Amino acid sequence: MMAAPAQEGTLVGLCDGEIDTKRHQTSYLTNKVGGQPDWLPGIPRLSPRCGRCGAPLLHVVQVYCPLDVSPYHRHLHLFACPGAECSSGAECWRVLRSQCLEAEVAAAAARTPSRPPPAQEAPLAATDWCDTADDWGMEEEDGWGGGGGVKKDSQVQEEAAAPEADAGGSDVSSCLQGLSLGESPEDVPVPVPVLRPFFVSVVEEADLGGEEDDLQHAQKLLKEYERREGVTVGELEDGEGGGGEEKYEKTRARHGDAVFSRFMKRISLCPQQILRYCRGGKPLFISEPPSNMAQVVPACGSCGGSRTFELQLMPALVSLLQRKDGAEAQLEFGTVLVYTCRTSCWTAGSGSGSAVDEFCFIQTDPDQKFFK
Repeated sequence: MMAAPAQEGTLVGLCDGEIDTKRHQTSYLTNKVGGQPDWLPGIPRLSPRCGRCGAPLLHVVQVYCPLDVSPYHRHLHLFACPGAECSSGAECWRVLRSQCLEAEVAAAAARTPSRPPPAQEAPLAATDWCDTADDWGMEEEDGWGGGGGVKKDSQVQEEAAAPEADAGGSDVSSCLQGLSLGESPEDVPVPVPVLRPFFVSVVEEADLGGEEDDLQHAQKLLKEYERREGVTVGELEDGEGGGGEEKYEKTRARHGDAVFSRFMKRISLCPQQILRYCRGGKPLFISEPPSNMAQVVPACGSCGGSRTFELQLMPALVSLLQRKDGAEAQLEFGTVLVYTCRTSCWTAGSGSGSAVDEFCFIQTDPDQKFFK
């Protein structure tokens, strides 16, 4: 299929309140942080494990992002290892892309008994990332993109977890008879930790300077950064005479990292952003990327085609990653850059598709204290 054109502008994701599972229903149309993944209809459920230590991975972010010229619903799920020694390694993260046609959604709905509507509406959360959206943050229409122009209901009932079978009076000893000390670890179910879930809403980055309060807050942050780093951020702007880049290269913060200075300047109008979306655009590196970055990003494992940048997770997300059981998530990163198949290849047909692995590149934070 044909890939959608590159996103003209960058979209910024913000935390839009915690999801109360007793009041709010989420579905594959919901963009969220944490919680259980909501899979597309017909996609086999996966419980990925860490490539380094083998521990179950936490579900970090769910993004509904259909392409503008595609008939497919399209999803990205990001998972990460909660181990303190694993969060910065690429093998400790996993990005899964899944797709399905509207006909498959209709078929799945026909097989599912109808349920009454939810008692309360979920809060309005802008989740449309397509460049044809009219009003970011205000529309009730759900989704990250056009998806072939199909209108989608954001209040789709969340799939309830299947309850445990009733013991029916059988004693505990009978349930344990089949177990032995010789069982392999893969045969023994391991509880998967779950992060507290939050809705994600979006705004266009170009609109971040529209409010006076935002501008005043940004100026305050810039002044604090200038004082702390001994650098005038205004000098990092490109000048009109073409000498701006040269001036930028000569201006260095005390820690000597011009890339990090540019990163801080770019997010200064909205330091609370938790992700950035710009398929086909340029990523915002937090530190100097490898000189051979084009070779670092591997070809698509499904079709062999090239990959393109699509989204990245931001430092402000780290403070939101809290486990529901109260334990510390221990996830630390500067930014996580996600690259996906340029053509978004997929095998059509009900039941024939399974989630496709994509590539993520992790950069650690040069100075994590700035975001705490």
